[in-house]
Amino acid sequence: MNTFRSFGLNESILRKLDEQNISEPTPIQSLTIAEILAGNDLMAEAQTGTGKTLAFLIPMFQHFDPSAEEIQGLILAPTRELAIQITEEARKLAKDTEIQILAIYGGQDIQKQLKRLKGSVSFVVATPGRLLDHLARETIDLTHLKTLVLDEADQMLFIGFQNEIEMILKRTNRDKQLLCFSATLDSKVKKIAYKFMKNPLEIAAEKETITLESIEQKVITASDRWKQAALFQELDRTNPFLGIIFCRTKRRADALEGAMSLHRYSCNKLHGSMTQAARQRVMKGFREARYQYLIATDVAARGLDISGVSHIYNYDIPETPEAYIHRIGRTGRMGEEGSAITFVAPRDERLLTEIEKEIQMKIKRSSYQQPSDSKSKDRHHKKPVQKRTDSKRNKKKRS
Repeated sequence: MNTFRSFGLNESILRKLDEQNISEPTPIQSLTIAEILAGNDLMAEAQTGTGKTLAFLIPMFQHFDPSAEEIQGLILAPTRELAIQITEEARKLAKDTEIQILAIYGGQDIQKQLKRLKGSVSFVVATPGRLLDHLARETIDLTHLKTLVLDEADQMLFIGFQNEIEMILKRTNRDKQLLCFSATLDSKVKKIAYKFMKNPLEIAAEKETITLESIEQKVITASDRWKQAALFQELDRTNPFLGIIFCRTKRRADALEGAMSLHRYSCNKLHGSMTQAARQRVMKGFREARYQYLIATDVAARGLDISGVSHIYNYDIPETPEAYIHRIGRTGRMGEEGSAITFVAPRDERLLTEIEKEIQMKIKRSSYQQPSDSKSKDRHHKKPVQKRTDSKRNKKKRS
């Protein structure tokens, strides 16, 4: 079995990993780090929660040249939240080094970005739109890159960034190393990868590690009329430390957040129509467990990596098996156990069949039992079970 030391990494990187209690490479890290260190272009298929961020960051830091003044590494991400997350991980490896990292995404003060770019910047983590702004202003030079990473490539293409990605790639040097990490290596991802890569390797990590081994999955059938009541009943029953509830649209996320707040659940929402400052406040509050439930849309939640999330609730069933795998991958991370509950209306049966076919298992089902009129009145206007505190959570673990 590979160890991080077996890759020939420098002592600074090994020490930083040790400080984070990261002792053994995950499967995707074992499969890709040596190939990236060897200079190969590659396409890597890996689900979220498998350690793919470090799979490309570690080799990039190993190749860093402290004497160079140009930008050596560029990582493109589909959302601001993912760009921030990658930047945080990179800064842990950059601690006590000369490596300067700059995050570039919309919603920031562009003047501050311009000021930083006038100094020494080694690595840039960016979303495509804001990076193109800088390229148009000619305030950033990407012609001396050692490595360029397309992270969550399938999602970038899904939300319409193909033209932007190609425009950016054409403004970079040809002799760079190009890496593509994606939850799915579909035809669209492969088309853009092969257009710009040099004899790329295709590497895939086992999907079952997340979807089958670490997460207990369950389906609750309920009509649209009773879905909200079914969700509230399940929240009261499970009462997780932290849970994420997925909705299909921003409007449905807004409506559910309003209903949950009315019924005194500790919650907040996250979707693309919110300002960047508001989204960052929500993320910070959820990471600090200041509320129990995060109600999110798929795009806004892409790349979320928050410890302590024990339950995922698919209030709206995802429209593709890939989206389902990505959603439930928010829990059951790095060996921890998790639970994923999906609410399915009769019209959703086709989507559920496609998901079960992809993950090669039949998900256990139960049906929401509609209460009688005499018992249902004001049933969900009561205060739900209070959020478990850290001390109670730790006590439960010790027992």
